[in-house]
Amino acid sequence: MFSIIIPTLNNLDYLKICIESIKKNSIFNNEIIVHSSIGNDGTVEYLKENGIIHTCTEYNAGICEGVNMSAKKANHDYILYSHDDFYFCPDWDVILKKQIDLIGHKNFYLSGTMIGVGPKEGQIIFDAGRSFDTFNEKKFLDNYKKYNISDFQGSTWAPHVVHKEIWNSVGGFSLEFWPGAASDPDLNMKLWKKGIRIFKGINDFKVYHFGSVITRKSEKNTKKKIWSGTKGSKIFLLKWGITYKFFKKHILRSNTKYLGKLPDNPDYTIVYFFSYLLCKINYFYVKFIYKFTNKISF
Repeated sequence: MFSIIIPTLNNLDYLKICIESIKKNSIFNNEIIVHSSIGNDGTVEYLKENGIIHTCTEYNAGICEGVNMSAKKANHDYILYSHDDFYFCPDWDVILKKQIDLIGHKNFYLSGTMIGVGPKEGQIIFDAGRSFDTFNEKKFLDNYKKYNISDFQGSTWAPHVVHKEIWNSVGGFSLEFWPGAASDPDLNMKLWKKGIRIFKGINDFKVYHFGSVITRKSEKNTKKKIWSGTKGSKIFLLKWGITYKFFKKHILRSNTKYLGKLPDNPDYTIVYFFSYLLCKINYFYVKFIYKFTNKISF
């Protein structure tokens, strides 16, 4: 049913929790495909011993390159992108299949609802442990259904699901966003340009999120290829002419109640035009001043 793509960077303790939750809490015969960057903490050996499909690089490939490499091995119709520090709730795949059947076509982008100890970890706050060694699985499973939000417009970036044909048609993640910052909104923009108008966040598709461990580690890793920091947001701005925050708020209408397919045009309010003007000012600053004064090439 689903090909679950998980990039990881020497994060074996969390990866084990993620994979075991998928195996334990799935109904369908899904496949797990992992990309291991560096992998000198025993990750590669673990994947081989457990017969898990995987790709490897000896360097930090980041999220974009790693996911794209693994996605090429996908055998199912739907690509599901997951962080390695997720715990998947029971029947997640049945919930997704019902949503896909309800839509009735492949032109959609679906994402889940994250639960964590704070707002940085998810939309729903519930403390079942901040790290792999303090995670209280029983406490989480006994309580996660009690915490709910409305299905919402837009995206949480991950976990997300798209049809494999749609994924391939836009080339997956864009490699210029290494190690991953702003690659998710860039993918959403590529889908928007392709004509996708269903961007739906699903309350019942829940994961516990320990807190973007792979992203934090890639920022600190000494083998990274280029400087990162806020570079991803600047690349997005120069590529599309607007900030990804503007895109999320005015185009995807993120974090508002899901009401169906998004309209082709945003609401042209004073706030919209003012925010759009700020985007253009920011664009010209980054393109003609910031790049020159900092001697940075995007």
